[in-house]
Amino acid sequence: MASQPPATPKDKPDATAAKPLRADAQRNRDALVEAAAVAFAAHGVDASLEEIARQAGVGIGTLYRHFPTREHLVEVVYRREVESLCAAADELASHHPPDVALEQWMQRFVDYIATKRGLATSLRILLNTNSTLFSDMSGRVTLALRQLIEAAVADGSIRGDVDASDVLHALGGIYSAPDTDDWRDRSRRLVSLLMDGLRFGAAKSAKGGG
Repeated sequence: MASQPPATPKDKPDATAAKPLRADAQRNRDALVEAAAVAFAAHGVDASLEEIARQAGVGIGTLYRHFPTREHLVEVVYRREVESLCAAADELASHHPPDVALEQWMQRFVDYIATKRGLATSLRILLNTNSTLFSDMSGRVTLALRQLIEAAVADGSIRGDVDASDVLHALGGIYSAPDTDDWRDRSRRLVSLLMDGLRFGAAKSAKGGG
């Protein structure tokens, strides 16, 4: 783990959020968050900050100016992953039939879980200092899933007795699966099996329309 520079009174986690960033500074910040999400998903929360900065095309000093602590970077990445997942629900719903949108969103959920697994250690630390972070983010994910399920139920493309909390519980089981090299591929297959179960006995299938 890279050592961090001594903290100063100006090193406040929300310092960069206090005022709008210049366009170039915002690009650097966005690139750092993108690179960190990839690194944390692949290597865990101890991924090299120097390598994250290098992948983002900036120096380590720029990283620390935006994110004075590793935990601050972790929180921003976690928020970004949740926001991206929730935004995907609306995007997919506007371009695909309800059951297809639901299935593709659940496949994206696998990528979200991969990043969350990589952040696990620091997320536990954040839980002790920012308990509302996880309840707020979890609520947004649940709402996004519920909207997709309700649309697919109304469309008749999945079973009418599907409960969003049950589906989320099933998806959550992916999080605790052994961390093997083929974890992501196996998780995607499980999502496909889950989707088969949701479609079984649906109104459209029963009528031969699905």
